[in-house]
Amino acid sequence: MITYGILLIAIGLILAIIELVDPGMFIAPSLLILLGIIAIAFGPQHIFSYWTLIIVAILIFPLFLVSRKYHEFRSSPNTPTTTTTSLKGQEGYVIKEIIPGNISGKVKQGSGSKIWSATADEKIEKGAKVRIMGVDGVHLKVEEIVELEEPLEELEDYEGAEEKGVFQIFSNVADSILGR
Repeated sequence: MITYGILLIAIGLILAIIELVDPGMFIAPSLLILLGIIAIAFGPQHIFSYWTLIIVAILIFPLFLVSRKYHEFRSSPNTPTTTTTSLKGQEGYVIKEIIPGNISGKVKQGSGSKIWSATADEKIEKGAKVRIMGVDGVHLKVEEIVELEEPLEELEDYEGAEEKGVFQIFSNVADSILGR
């Protein structure tokens, strides 16, 4: 009866399609497809014979290796990592007030969704922009990014400022604040 074989192959193909979306049950679809082929080729009475067991065992192993290679190919080769060097210098926003010497403060790193415990040398209010200066275990050491109230371009408008060296002083101070 070919009906048993076709039914086994159909169920195996449905499970194989599910396997493509959610890997992990490779043996079931492969086994059903092989049993369906055996049922069509030799008849349903041979599905549970010793020869079937040997044939399935021989064929499942190479199919397993092919499936494994496929899933390795499909998976992302670059697993994102977070290291002390990858975080240093990045910016974020304070989502819970940071108090010096306390790790109860929270920082949301960049535009991502990672939230870290943080500490700083001075109190930093919620909503402030911060730069990550280092990592201590799973806690960030941050400092507030101070925005200049008056852009440097406006300083150039002052007459004689450049001649007196005042512009250079302001420029040096701004560069040190901005970390240039």
